[in-house]
Amino acid sequence: MNFARDVVDRAPSQRRALVELSRNGTRREWTFGDVADRSARLAGTLLQRGVQRGDVVLTLIGNRPEWVLTMVACFRIGAVALPCNEQLRAKDLRLRLDTADPKLIVADERNAAELSAAGPACEVLLIPDPALLQAEPAPAADLGPADPCLITFTSGTTGEAKGVVHGQRYLPGQRLQAETWLDARADDLVWCTAASGWSKSARNVFIAPWIRGAAALLHDARFDPQQRLEVLAAEGVTVLCMAPTEYRVIAKRAQLAPVPGLRGLVAAGEALNPEVLRAFREATGLEIRDGYGQTETGQLTGVPAGGQVRPGSMGRPLPGVKLEIRDEQLVLADPRTDPTFFVGYLDGTPAPEDEPWATGDRVRADEDGYLFFEGRTDDVIISAGYRIGPFEVESALVAHDAVAEAAVIAAPDEERGAVVRAVVVLRDGYQPSRELAAELQEHVKHETAPYKYPRIVDFAAELPKTASGKVQRARLRETAR
Repeated sequence: MNFARDVVDRAPSQRRALVELSRNGTRREWTFGDVADRSARLAGTLLQRGVQRGDVVLTLIGNRPEWVLTMVACFRIGAVALPCNEQLRAKDLRLRLDTADPKLIVADERNAAELSAAGPACEVLLIPDPALLQAEPAPAADLGPADPCLITFTSGTTGEAKGVVHGQRYLPGQRLQAETWLDARADDLVWCTAASGWSKSARNVFIAPWIRGAAALLHDARFDPQQRLEVLAAEGVTVLCMAPTEYRVIAKRAQLAPVPGLRGLVAAGEALNPEVLRAFREATGLEIRDGYGQTETGQLTGVPAGGQVRPGSMGRPLPGVKLEIRDEQLVLADPRTDPTFFVGYLDGTPAPEDEPWATGDRVRADEDGYLFFEGRTDDVIISAGYRIGPFEVESALVAHDAVAEAAVIAAPDEERGAVVRAVVVLRDGYQPSRELAAELQEHVKHETAPYKYPRIVDFAAELPKTASGKVQRARLRETAR
């Protein structure tokens, strides 16, 4: 197998592959013929610089064509791509350099200073540089399913990030979710807004769309809720894949309206709040279909195209994927049923292919098999004997007009063992006060079971998050009183 040969090279050469919207406002379309030629030449450059099959190539590039071309170049010659998020600081990059030991780095010149501070010991190629695309095209290597192709790092919400290694099977394995959840179709334009370095970006920015013959939109700009809606309409996006946080911000801060041509909305990463689902449904006529996966597993569940959306649900297992709930925890009972299951960690620990994989996520199922996320096993709050998942409290808080974001953790308490503590980020126009804290407490009591209300409400300018946008509750726990 070889993704570059089997998908990129074999696509109709004049079919649209990429739509590039740069930070300076320029726009360009790339055909599959363009991508095939440029990525093959970049692969030739990598070979000239000493990169061999199995070597790691680290990228520090935003959502622009050079990132995609580098990834495809690695896939072509059997190098292992390690995409990194541009928000990573020198310490984060140093961890990845020490752990992965890359042979070469391809970075955007705007990231050169931060990368230099991390002290890389290998050669660094800076883009844009047309010379990188002028080598003789490299041939596609014949690769096996377990040969490494991609490294992504876990979010590190409970400790240091861990490098997860995926095999070549991960790439064609994306067909399952591309068909049943993402619902990309030939000649669609798919926009997955995830920044490079997040596991969802590696699969849904271009890999899954291309498998289905769709084009990918690359928008190399900071998140602006109103601008995002304008780009959707101007470019005729067919399928939109965003993080729940982005959907929430757009629902509260932008002027939602119908988007001609938009057929599908999907989200993954954390459960969606009912009021956000309602806002998009009323404005666009579309449901946001949730899904669930992990860095190690890839996509495991989803609400299929045309399927019923149930607020708070991540849908049902993808066809053929064997999931079970054991002791309230979601378990991949047979990893062999997951076409995108990882092959091991960078530290050499192999993936448990012949034994169940515990996700560490607490879930419940309704009578129809829809799964509902209730929190990480280490995020559950036990207060006076009650087990409280943070999501319900967070959902209640963000339903209040004053709240932009909220994170819920446990705080120690002499009488109850622990109580619910909420850290709240307010929307523009609201100021922290005791009165507002009390109002939020009463609001939660009315939105959910009263025993779940936050006995402590703290206000913050922002929540600590990983590069992929997940809240770092471990850091919030460190400040619990």
